[in-house]
Amino acid sequence: MLEADFVIIGSGSAGSAMAYRLSEDGKHSVIVIEYGGSDIGPLIQMPSALSIPLNMSLYDWGFASEPEPHLGGRVLATPRGKVIGGSSSINGMVYVRGHARDFDHWAEQGAAGWGFADVLPYFKRMEDSNGGENGWRGHGGPLTVQRGSRTNPLYGAFVEAGRQAGFELTDDYNGAKQEGFGPMEQTIRGGRRWSAASAYLRPALRRKNVSLVKGFARRVIIENQRATGVEIEARKRIQVIRARREVIVAASSINSPKILMLSGIGPGQHLKENGIPVIVDRPGVGRNLQDHMELYIQQESTKPITLNSILNPFSKALIGAQWLFFKSGLGATNHFEAAAFVRSRAGVDYPDIQYHFIPAAVRYDGKAAAKAHGFQAHVGPMRSKSRGSVTLRSPDPKSKPVIRFNYMSHPDDWTEFRHCIRLTREIFGQAAFDPYRGKELSPGSHVQSDDELDAFIRDHAESAYHPCGTCKMGRADDAMSVVDPECRVIGVEGLRVADSSIFPRVTNGNLNAPSIMTGEKAADHVLGRSPLAPSNQEPWINPRWQASDR
Repeated sequence: MLEADFVIIGSGSAGSAMAYRLSEDGKHSVIVIEYGGSDIGPLIQMPSALSIPLNMSLYDWGFASEPEPHLGGRVLATPRGKVIGGSSSINGMVYVRGHARDFDHWAEQGAAGWGFADVLPYFKRMEDSNGGENGWRGHGGPLTVQRGSRTNPLYGAFVEAGRQAGFELTDDYNGAKQEGFGPMEQTIRGGRRWSAASAYLRPALRRKNVSLVKGFARRVIIENQRATGVEIEARKRIQVIRARREVIVAASSINSPKILMLSGIGPGQHLKENGIPVIVDRPGVGRNLQDHMELYIQQESTKPITLNSILNPFSKALIGAQWLFFKSGLGATNHFEAAAFVRSRAGVDYPDIQYHFIPAAVRYDGKAAAKAHGFQAHVGPMRSKSRGSVTLRSPDPKSKPVIRFNYMSHPDDWTEFRHCIRLTREIFGQAAFDPYRGKELSPGSHVQSDDELDAFIRDHAESAYHPCGTCKMGRADDAMSVVDPECRVIGVEGLRVADSSIFPRVTNGNLNAPSIMTGEKAADHVLGRSPLAPSNQEPWINPRWQASDR
């Protein structure tokens, strides 16, 4: 009979952090359930290979959206990690905490105790920051954060172009000042991907009180309104893992609501239609789905200094060999080494546009490299008003859920994306790029009018793979809340959700850092500890925000 004090479903960013913290004092036993297998192997461990595991059924759940009505019926891939470390083992290794105002907004929306002052100490506790701003960053934590070497001159050109266009510079967007152009941070250590599995799960598994069970979580067992265990399928057999104290769902913003619904927690009518007995009618389960979208704005480079010269088999073999033997060279970076967070217009008080810059013209999935040398910016709005849902396709736990993002369903999304394209052209048009700038590859200089830009957006906008929000954290009396501010599922004892699904609203930037922070903070709630003392540090807000976008 498998049992532990705490049973965690999912070994991803939040689940691994919780396994580490809940077992730290040796007083409690922890079982982590993970359906995926090992993350050992160069395709996951080598940072520059990041586009490969995203496309592998071995490591990815293989989810996709329903045809998106506002994107011409396109079906968009929704990769989620099916491997130890979860999506932190297949992501782009970009480290962004989120803006202070994001967390203050969470608190205003009912997630009391999750304002910036409350979460900053957890970001510091989890970090081992190399090169960040003094006093704002953590040192000695499990998660190594570094900057790339930025040896390619195009990184410097991008930052200088931002300055020439009148925008702020920032040396550390994870410090006091997110707004501006500057270096991008990476979860890479010693030339290898530093996932939640490396940082948290492996050290936890070295303790006697933590074990990993390979199995497919079918549902949470609930008896007399209390979660008592998890029903899993392992080696073609259905069995139950008992939780003496609590079950914690940390299975992603796609799988967490699905598991709750299969367990009888969710919109009552939807559960009844699927023949599932309703234990708690929570209409918010699976609602409030959010994501970031982005476009690739690509420019030809007149100098042969971009990564496009190394996309041939011979160069790749050399890079691979250098990485295998020395963990150095171009294989040891994700190539996202310059970034920017800017505001779209006057009257917006903190950044609502994010840039990733790379000295290559290539898609995120590694396909369709430009025929010429090129460079590109990934750009997208941060706070789309569009909302989607995750629902059950059938009561069979093995069926993939129905994922409807409703991308671009709000008219403001179109205005914001058109501005992103025009702003990127302005930045690429600065003097800093004069030595390198060839013709515009994508969208192409012929695409100018609103209608032409909209057609390009409809055909080419991609997910940035930041889905969240489907088990919203908020006040217990808010019908759309799924968990309270201590991550407890409302209406059931002994059950929590802690991962990106509880975010009331998507944060600025990439979601791995706030997901790990969620696991860190949730662990203190589970253990009944006083949260870390709030910080009194004040983030930088642009004094010109009411008058100017820069």
